[in-house]
Amino acid sequence: MTKPIKEKISQTEFILTYFKKNPNKAIPHAEVVDWAVSEWKIQFNEVLRDPDRAVRKLHQEGQLVKKSKGVYEYDPNYVMERDLEDFSAADKKIILERDGYKCAICGRGTKDGVELQVDHITPKDKGGKASITNGQVLCAQHNFQKKNYNQTTTGKKMFINLLTAAKEIDDKDTIEFCEAILKTFDDFNVNGHIEWKK
Repeated sequence: MTKPIKEKISQTEFILTYFKKNPNKAIPHAEVVDWAVSEWKIQFNEVLRDPDRAVRKLHQEGQLVKKSKGVYEYDPNYVMERDLEDFSAADKKIILERDGYKCAICGRGTKDGVELQVDHITPKDKGGKASITNGQVLCAQHNFQKKNYNQTTTGKKMFINLLTAAKEIDDKDTIEFCEAILKTFDDFNVNGHIEWKK
């Protein structure tokens, strides 16, 4: 049995304590979940609601290294290295100003009452660096969707670039395809602030 924690902490922090006590050890998902459910009940007399999600969140945040399917490891050196890839306050300010304090996907900003976040275009867990060129502004909603849908680039811009290239070589089929896709973006008001010309 673990020595009781004096103050209640978040479920994610609680689960991380298990990994920190076992650094550089590949731990199966079931092992840590079983421990967390049992210990949470002992220490706080409550049911631990979603330990699976907490483990996934720790991995997404770069706190855990995924060794194989359902097996994670806490590597203190990896975590310190990942911290270097967080945007500094100065970098965030530059990216926000460059992007006009608007979400790169929907064009909404703080004046529309949405929370803005500075996002890694190529995610940290895929090797993305904390560079100005790898940063973009997203509203909280689209940052959440990007992470869950594994989107790393703005789709509309990709089709605009493809349309431009198709026009240069007069590829009529690709031009027609791109225009139909871009019209669909407009019909559903997705990336409405990104304009394109037919």
